[in-house]
Amino acid sequence: MLSDSANAQRQATLSQDLFREVRPDFFRVLSGVNAPVYADALDALEQESSQRHEGMDREDALSLVTEVLSRRPDFQLELEEGIDLAALATFSLRDKARYVLDYFTRASWVEAETGADWRRVIHFNPHGSTLLTAARKIARPDAAVFTDKLVSVCALLANPAELQRQPWEHLQTCWDNARQGLAELRAMRKSIERFIRRQLETETLGDNLGVVFDQYAEQVGRTCYAELVRSQLANRLAAAQEHLRGLLNDADLLHKMQAEVLRREPSLATSAAMSRVRVRLDELGRALDGVIPLADQIDNSTAEFTRRSLARFRYLQEVVGERRGQMKELFELVNRSFADAGGRLSDLDDQIELPPLRLPETRLLAGRDSLYEPARRRTIEENAPLAGDVSEAQRENARRQMESALRDSLSVTRANHFISQLPGGKGSRISSGEFPVRNEDDLADLIAVLLHAESAEARYRIESPRVAEEGAEVAHDRKATCEIERFFVIKK
Repeated sequence: MLSDSANAQRQATLSQDLFREVRPDFFRVLSGVNAPVYADALDALEQESSQRHEGMDREDALSLVTEVLSRRPDFQLELEEGIDLAALATFSLRDKARYVLDYFTRASWVEAETGADWRRVIHFNPHGSTLLTAARKIARPDAAVFTDKLVSVCALLANPAELQRQPWEHLQTCWDNARQGLAELRAMRKSIERFIRRQLETETLGDNLGVVFDQYAEQVGRTCYAELVRSQLANRLAAAQEHLRGLLNDADLLHKMQAEVLRREPSLATSAAMSRVRVRLDELGRALDGVIPLADQIDNSTAEFTRRSLARFRYLQEVVGERRGQMKELFELVNRSFADAGGRLSDLDDQIELPPLRLPETRLLAGRDSLYEPARRRTIEENAPLAGDVSEAQRENARRQMESALRDSLSVTRANHFISQLPGGKGSRISSGEFPVRNEDDLADLIAVLLHAESAEARYRIESPRVAEEGAEVAHDRKATCEIERFFVIKK
């Protein structure tokens, strides 16, 4: 462990080295009210300058910045020395672009020079390219992965013969793999949280299903999360931790590790070498102890994503229609008024003032009092158990209930029924553009077909041109209120 003075010295050294390379204004560009606009302008300049190693003409740079500003009406000119408010009001879009480019030059994000032909050339600062690369990785992170890092740690700790052969090297390998494995789990949890936020931002049913089946399923559900479940870390880690405790009591193995540390660092004291070995074993143990709690958090986040996705799907179903626009307006009013309150609507008590209740126009002969319906008394026949003989009326009632349940569920039976209604017999190949999708029920039939395409009970299979031929142009079919990527169904 480093002392406080050593940590302070290291931090001071970092600041000295950092601001020896760049000015403090360099980082101020990405702060303040104009930071989003500046980030977009710098991104455009850096991508263009990376293709022009001889430098970019200043007029071209001004055109790029002007194009960015034309898409960002929220840009605000800041009052500087020598510029008064009246002058700011008269600035054109080109003047604002010139102001931004000059600001980048003063902050050392770009460097301006005049060539032998008096042509003004702009070069992008390499330090700016490095910082933008990091910013892009934050804004557009790679898909989460789960490799065999933690599994290999468990396997190596369960192999005493291999540990006896090279104990210190294997201990270092286990430590590195454990750190990388924990980083993968944290990235997976962060990715799921990102999809939860993305799901809450969806505005249509198509966007909602796209997040679930196109994005989450491809980047998390069927990849890293499926690998995490298959790895059975709980059972493996229990055995690995038991083997690790055995290493702490194996004097011969500890002395072998100590000897290897001394061989690599002869100037190290014997006690310091043994301390380093024990510290590494303790760090590995604490890393393995943190795996299961982190995996549990991932499971909880996955359940939260599923719950919110279903809730968002139901919400979007309710806010699309004749009267549903009014419901959406009501929910948005509550969200705007109590954005910081959190909790449930019922927790607001008397704080909320809702708009007056709006009912559809009704024309009832007996007035609205006729809407009252007395509690229906159940007859003995409804609650009595079925006898051996079932009447036709009871059988017909059960059949209607079964049809209603099947109609409202996205089952493989529903998918097979939809396919059977399509023209053609076994082996027929039908394009999604030919599907009779006219309303939400038909759209639900189509969703059931996609959900159960890989099921063993499905009486069809699906072909996608994009999967069959990589790089193929993707066509879309407009069905009801959705746009569907074209695919083909082949009847079995």
